[in-house]
Amino acid sequence: MKIAMIGTGYVGLVSGVCFSDFGHEVVCVDKNPEKIEMLLKGEVPIYEPGLDALLAKNVEAGRLSFSTDLKSAVAGADAVFIAVGTPTRRGDGHADLTYVMAAAEEIANALTGYAVIVTKSTVPVGTNRQVKQTIRKANPNAEFDVASNPEFLREGAAIDDFMRPDRVVVGTTSEKAEAVMGEIYRPLFLREFPILYTDLETAEMIKYAANAFLATKITFINEIARLCEKTGADIKQVSRGMGLDGRIGNKFLHAGPGYGGSCFPKDTAALARIGQDYSCPMEIVETVIKVNDDIKRRMIEKVVDLCGGSVNGKTIAVFGVTFKPNTDDMREAPALTIVPALVGGGAKVRVVDPQGQREGEALLPGVQWVDDAYKAAAKADCVVILTEWNEFRALDLKKLAKKMETPRMADLRNIYSDKDAKQAGFEAYVGVGR
Repeated sequence: MKIAMIGTGYVGLVSGVCFSDFGHEVVCVDKNPEKIEMLLKGEVPIYEPGLDALLAKNVEAGRLSFSTDLKSAVAGADAVFIAVGTPTRRGDGHADLTYVMAAAEEIANALTGYAVIVTKSTVPVGTNRQVKQTIRKANPNAEFDVASNPEFLREGAAIDDFMRPDRVVVGTTSEKAEAVMGEIYRPLFLREFPILYTDLETAEMIKYAANAFLATKITFINEIARLCEKTGADIKQVSRGMGLDGRIGNKFLHAGPGYGGSCFPKDTAALARIGQDYSCPMEIVETVIKVNDDIKRRMIEKVVDLCGGSVNGKTIAVFGVTFKPNTDDMREAPALTIVPALVGGGAKVRVVDPQGQREGEALLPGVQWVDDAYKAAAKADCVVILTEWNEFRALDLKKLAKKMETPRMADLRNIYSDKDAKQAGFEAYVGVGR
């Protein structure tokens, strides 16, 4: 199949590379010439484990190419995927569909024959029908169908998620479109991965409902963690005891500083707004958004209390600022709430993160970037673990404590324990929910 992928952001690039690895001919299109120039050189503009090697393999095989020319990429394509950004619109929480509709109009004018126009971007319920109207208005004679094909990729594990998905969701309006999508995903079908065909609105809703549920699960365990701190229970054992129940499962039950990233904050806000638009308030989701914001602020209080009630004049080493490990994504990361509060409180903040500096330098002004955890901790008054990178899971705590001015640790990912820290020479340790 010939595929045009419009947008080379996280979703578009990963999807385009993986589709080419299925054996399809893929052209990834972006309006940003600098990004396309990077890709043509084999340089990947995002950090995702394994993506650079898979990209190089399929470029060499002649199945994958990159271009700024949408018209030539769309000409003769069997399917055109829209994978542009849908950021939260300022002021009202809606997903901004400006880029989606602009892409749809441009695609309409580039169609040379029948194609399925597939929305890969996360969009509110009803958007695919708007895409259809936009294309029909721009090119009344166009032969096409629309389809919804939401992504369920975890940053840091996106390639494995694409190649071994829990499910593939495809919303269509015709048998012809379903046949095209079936052919595109045939390699997964042959390996018996579930492919769920629905109508357009159901596919759109599945994406929002799934992300909102996961955000709710994270927020629930963080609320239970707060209660554990009051009652003396241990959230790690509580989480394990819950997760062993097959009806609940053990994923997304790790207490921490709140959820972040490119999906959960944006999608919960959009779902809450959709509910308001349909006079059907999403009260649980609205509460999840509020509680998650409160959790981030509570983490600031933990660090301040650990430092004796004030961080003014204190040196604080922050380990990890990306919203999760194995990504360079800083979007809505808890660090963007916590670190500026520490800097604003008068602290000297040193940051160490394996991939976070590229984005973080602009987002976290006033901090010092260090390439080694032990250097960051030298003469520091407190260490704060914000992201559970593997590099921070097996630190030599004795060595770390000896380097510090006052060995204190705020372990906001519960990697270690009070016993571990105290035995290593830390005078104070605080986790989450323990």
